[in-house]
Amino acid sequence: MKKDSIIILDFGSQYSQMIVRRIREIGVYAILCPYDISIHNILSKKPKGILLSGSPFSVYDQDSPLISKEIFQLNIPILGICYGMQLISFLFGGKIEKSKSKEYGKSYFIIDSFLKKKNLFFGIPKKSIVWMSHFDEIKNLPKEFKKIGHTSSCSIAAIIHKTKNIYAVQFHPEVDNTEFGISILKNFILHICKCDQNWELNQFVQNTIKKIKKRVADKKVILGFSGGVDSFVSASIIHNAIGNALNCIFVDTGFLLRKEKEKIFSFCKRMNFPIKIIDAKKRFLSILTGIVDPEKKRKIIGNEFASIFQKESEKIDNVEFLAQGTIYSDVIESSISSKLRKNFFIKSHHNVGGLPQLKKLKLIEPLRKLFKDEVRKIGIELGIPREILHSHPFPGPGLSIRILGKINKKKISILKKSENILSQELTNSNLYDFVSQAFIILLPVKSVGVKGDKRTYEYTAVLRVIKTEDFMTATFSRLPYDFLEKISNRIINEVDGINRLVYDITSKPPATIEWE
Repeated sequence: MKKDSIIILDFGSQYSQMIVRRIREIGVYAILCPYDISIHNILSKKPKGILLSGSPFSVYDQDSPLISKEIFQLNIPILGICYGMQLISFLFGGKIEKSKSKEYGKSYFIIDSFLKKKNLFFGIPKKSIVWMSHFDEIKNLPKEFKKIGHTSSCSIAAIIHKTKNIYAVQFHPEVDNTEFGISILKNFILHICKCDQNWELNQFVQNTIKKIKKRVADKKVILGFSGGVDSFVSASIIHNAIGNALNCIFVDTGFLLRKEKEKIFSFCKRMNFPIKIIDAKKRFLSILTGIVDPEKKRKIIGNEFASIFQKESEKIDNVEFLAQGTIYSDVIESSISSKLRKNFFIKSHHNVGGLPQLKKLKLIEPLRKLFKDEVRKIGIELGIPREILHSHPFPGPGLSIRILGKINKKKISILKKSENILSQELTNSNLYDFVSQAFIILLPVKSVGVKGDKRTYEYTAVLRVIKTEDFMTATFSRLPYDFLEKISNRIINEVDGINRLVYDITSKPPATIEWE
C-alpha cells in the first residue's frame, strides 16, 4: 500500500522522535531526518508535510543548525515547533532574543485569531494548557507572518504565513501534557497536509520479526534481561523470530526489589523463555563502593553488565548477538542518537551511554525507536500478561541510582524496606495502576528528629510518584493526603535509618523522573 508520509527535520531536540511517534499514532507514516538533508532527498521521499523540531540551540548562535530558505518554496505545508518556529522567523528576517521570562512546563495558551475552518486551531478552545520548554522568543515578527497566539510570558506563541501553508508554535504539541496537542497535529496532518491514515503499529512488529530472523540466521542471541516491560516485549519479539536460539540472562546485582528475582523467574517460565540467573551481588557492591558521581555509577554498571554478557556468550556455542530492551527515552537522555545532542547531554543509561563497545557481540534492540506506551501496546498484541505490561518501570542499575552518594549494605537494606512498604500501600489503596511510577530515593542528608522522646539523626528520604504516558514528560501524582501520611508514618516507624520523608512535586521537564 502506498503510504502518505510526513518528514520531521531533527534539530537535536529530545522530543524529535516523540513527534514521529505522535504522527504514527494518528495513523500516518512519519520519518525522522537530519536537519541538513538535501532538498533533492526531501523531494525523493514525496512528503505531504514537513515539521521542524525543537532544539537546545539558539538560532542566533554561530554554530546553530540552519536550513536553506529554499525549503519554503517547495509548496509543501510546514509546521515549526519551538526552535522550529524561531528558525522560520529568523530565516524570514525576524529577530530572536533571550526571553526575559523563561517558560518550562505548563503554560496557558490563548488563541488571538481563529483561522478559517479546518485549519491549525480548528476545534481548539480559545484558552488551553500547553507545555513549554524555551529560553528564546520572537521579538520582531517578519512582515510575511501574522501572530495567532500568545501566553502570559510569551507574546508571540503561534504564527502563520499570510499566503503560504507555513505555521509555527512555540509550545510542544507532541507532548502529552499539551491539552489539545494531538488535535493540533491532526489538524495539520489530516486537514492541511491532507494525509490518509494508513499506518499501524502492528506493521512494525511483523517487520521487526522478519528483520531479526534474517539478520540472526543460524546464529544465537543472548538477551540482557531485566524483567521489566521492555525486556519482556523484546524477548517475545526475538523469540517469535528465532525461537530457542534466544538465551535470556538475568543478572542479580543485589540492587533489586524484594522477591523480584523469584517473580521474574516465574514469568519467564510462564512465557517459555529460557533464562539463566547470574548471582553478581558481591561484584556490583564491590565495584561501586565509594563511588558518588551518578555518571560514574552508570558507566561502571554498564561495563560490568557488558563483561558478564561477554563471558556468558562464550559459554554458549554460536552466539553472535546481544539483545537489550532499550527504548527511545533511554537513547535520547543518553544523548547519543544525534550529533547535535552531544553537547546537550542529560545522563547515560547503563544500557546506552553507559555501555562500552562490545568485543564480539553485535547489538539487537528491537524497541530502540519506540516509547513506553507503544511498547505496552505491542505487548498486548504479543499476549504478554497484564501483570508484566502494567508493572512500574524499574531502572537497570536498580537501587544503586536511588541511593544518592555512596552505596553500602545498610543503605540498600533501608531502601528495600522502604520500597516494599510503598508497594504494599499502593496495592492496598488501589493506587498502583493509577500512577505510572512510584519509588523512594535515599538522600546523603541527615536531619534531627525525635523518636520515643529521644533525639535521632537519620537519613532523609524522598517519595517520587509520577503520572505519564510516554515517560518523556511527566507530572507528579496528586495523591490523597491520608495516603501520603500513611506512607510517611510506616516508613519512619518501621525502617531504622529514616526519620524524614519529603514528597517530590517536580515535573519532567525540568526534572528527570529518576534523580540520578
